[in-house]
Amino acid sequence: MSRLRTLVFASLAVTAVGLTGCSSSSASTSTTSAGGSATTAPAPTTPSSTVPVTPVQDPSPAGSYGTKPTVTVPTGTPPAGLQSTDLITGTGATVAAGDTVTVQYVGVAWSTGKQFDASWDDGNGQPTTFSLNQVIPGWSQGMVGMKVGGRRELVIPPSLGYGASGQGPIGPNETLIFIVDLYKVG
Repeated sequence: MSRLRTLVFASLAVTAVGLTGCSSSSASTSTTSAGGSATTAPAPTTPSSTVPVTPVQDPSPAGSYGTKPTVTVPTGTPPAGLQSTDLITGTGATVAAGDTVTVQYVGVAWSTGKQFDASWDDGNGQPTTFSLNQVIPGWSQGMVGMKVGGRRELVIPPSLGYGASGQGPIGPNETLIFIVDLYKVG
């Protein structure tokens, strides 16, 4: 009887492993950008005898591309250097130093967690266009390498932001967090 029980358990284990293999796989790729990693869309899967499944980009912790993101401020001490992390990796043209970009963004102060700026809230909800030569160094450096269709988080230390003087609603020596959707390069 114990031998039969062992065979039943072994058979159930093999069946469970086989069923696990039949579930939809979500092989994904990962990229690292200046100190972070992100997961891109899962590889397409095709269930047996059905139509192919169209891959959909995973929503990032800050929401989905093309919608106003939610910015979460980490606890603890802000980083001393620039952090540029792709939350959703784009597939279009790549940003180079000095390029003109069209983006939507939200900016939040690390110390307060409060939004100080957002292109999403400018009245018309349309993306904004500017040259990376005309913005703070954290943007100029942090946007390089980003691809159109992507969403990136920039954590900008005061030395690459507004420094000891601050500006407007941004206090002195403030670390800034931006979530940026890239629509166009050039």
